[in-house]
Amino acid sequence: MPDSVQSGTTRDLKWLNHELSVLNAIARELNRSVDLGEALRFTLSRVAELLGLDTGWIWLIGESSPEPYLAATLNLPPALANDPRRMDGSGYCYCLYTYKKGDLEGAANVNVLTCSRLSGLVDGTGGLQYHASIPLYAGEKKLGVMNVAAPEWRGLSPEDLQLLYTVGDLLSIAVERARLFARSAEIGAIEERNRLARELHDTLAQGLTATALQLESADALLEADSPPDKARQRLRRALSLTQTNLEEARRSVLDLRAAPLEGRSLSEALKTLVGRWESETGVSANYKAVNPARPLPSRVEAALYRICGEALNNIARHAEAKRVSIRLVSTPDQVRLTVEDDGRGFDATAVPPDRHGLAGMRERAALLGGVLEVESPAGGGVRITATVPLERL
Repeated sequence: MPDSVQSGTTRDLKWLNHELSVLNAIARELNRSVDLGEALRFTLSRVAELLGLDTGWIWLIGESSPEPYLAATLNLPPALANDPRRMDGSGYCYCLYTYKKGDLEGAANVNVLTCSRLSGLVDGTGGLQYHASIPLYAGEKKLGVMNVAAPEWRGLSPEDLQLLYTVGDLLSIAVERARLFARSAEIGAIEERNRLARELHDTLAQGLTATALQLESADALLEADSPPDKARQRLRRALSLTQTNLEEARRSVLDLRAAPLEGRSLSEALKTLVGRWESETGVSANYKAVNPARPLPSRVEAALYRICGEALNNIARHAEAKRVSIRLVSTPDQVRLTVEDDGRGFDATAVPPDRHGLAGMRERAALLGGVLEVESPAGGGVRITATVPLERL
């Protein structure tokens, strides 16, 4: 065998082994992790490394909404990273439009797609213009799209495309697995709430029965003109039972308390909350969301919903505002809620100690590893911004 052929064969075998090792690493990570965001980011980084690409992002379609959301990113150029509106799944996107029509199949469509999100931009693109789009399916069910790109575009070989489709298949399995896991956890939470409801009912019923017996005994003793000490003993026992019962009820209610969103997404719940507040107060309120279809951990949704509600209550009580603006911006790394009014404002550096609402909002954000910022410029108005990181949740 000529040396050149032997050398080419050796290189091919090394490359094939490298491909297989990357696929195995991706498969292991996707099988190991139940944190879907973490698994998606790992996959993007390994695919980019393998094919010599710089940038990538993954769109997923949620189970409860037909709108795609940005689930993971890798090295987005500044023009996209610094402007979340350009990566909002509800805006126009050529690759998503093509995918929804069912045309995103085959090398002709996957190999070169002009990125409509970078259309008309010059600065901050890093030279990025094109990307490859790999559709994600579970059978006939559309799950989303993986995009990978590099500023210096090169045509992808059939082998490259086959590799990407294999990664896409692995990703699709991982997405379905993570959703099944989340569904089972939700079912478990419902069962736990039902268990706590039964426990609460049994605790209250038994405690109230015992208290009623003590009170009946005390009443009978008083009617029989028995010594007052005997009736007093029964009353003290009834009081003790009542206090114990109340403590037990409080504990159970704290565990049982349902999420305030009542099965809706955070964006849907906030839209309803803002609309109701506007009609009750007569103050003009405008709500907008970027990437609203992105699902969030339930404790993040509950906390941000409560923060928004408290902020609106504060505005109604103190601000004398005419207009209020509420913005929800979700990215793969964080979620940010901003509530801003044009009212009389206050000195944000000298908040009175009786303003428990602000302290509570800060505590809710801090419990999630986030921060709550309060700004009140000299000209009036207040801006409250809660930012919660998502990577570790």
